[in-house]
Amino acid sequence: MPVNDDATLVDPTGESNEGDTPGETVPEDVDADEALPVNELFCSLQGEGTLVGTPSVFVRTSGCNLRCWFCDSYHTSWEPTGAWLSVDDVVERVEEFGVPETTGGAGASQSAERSGAAGHVVLTGGEPLVHEASVDLLDRLADRGYHTTVETNGTIHRDAAIDLASVSPKLASSTPTPENAPEGVDPGVWEQRHEDRRIDHDALTRLVEDYETQLKFVVTGPDDVPEIEALVEELRERASVPIPNDRVLLMPEGVTREQVDETRNTVADLALEHGYRYTPRLHVDLWNDAPGT
Repeated sequence: MPVNDDATLVDPTGESNEGDTPGETVPEDVDADEALPVNELFCSLQGEGTLVGTPSVFVRTSGCNLRCWFCDSYHTSWEPTGAWLSVDDVVERVEEFGVPETTGGAGASQSAERSGAAGHVVLTGGEPLVHEASVDLLDRLADRGYHTTVETNGTIHRDAAIDLASVSPKLASSTPTPENAPEGVDPGVWEQRHEDRRIDHDALTRLVEDYETQLKFVVTGPDDVPEIEALVEELRERASVPIPNDRVLLMPEGVTREQVDETRNTVADLALEHGYRYTPRLHVDLWNDAPGT
């Protein structure tokens, strides 16, 4: 269900697209420690990664610390919109799609009988971990027996109940420029700001060490591969846990069927050549670029 029918422009990071002047931030009557700007909340199939095809409830927050030119959720980054909901409200809306049944007793959340969308919640964005309240939401969902996936760009680490950290480090090819920025948008200072922020080795290392992780790279073409290989190798040297090739996923860039069609075979061939895993964009294949999917 879209929750932004009465949405106002929000910029939870305090940074407008124009530059250093803060944009419209948290409303005075909202406690950012207890609320999230939610752009969408809906049930669909997980379209990417190792859990592709799994019925899931998606909580899409608004606000991001990066600005990828190909962002597939434009209204959470370039023009962030959303309705501010308390964590209580978000949990209540998630539970409308079903509540995991537990066996009761100690450790009930770990023994939840998860079935369909009632068992899986994907916290996505934007960048959901920019919000302090994301930790409370994830902890509350875990207490109720949900499996949680967090879709993150890997620049922020938080201690939270995350079952799967779906980490998508942003490559140099993601940086917005006057030539590739979304139509009608001047990247302004975001070109340099994005480039400076897009990789945080310390945050990436901690995410890999603390959570079950998949490294999911948006690939625009063969030129991206050397950077992927260098980043994976550096993480393997820094991290105290192994990073096997089957946890490194290559995904074709594109937000429409036509765009994905242009890159899918190239990316699949790159995955075969380098021993990585290919992931489709199932939701794009099924529903194109429709919202709420």
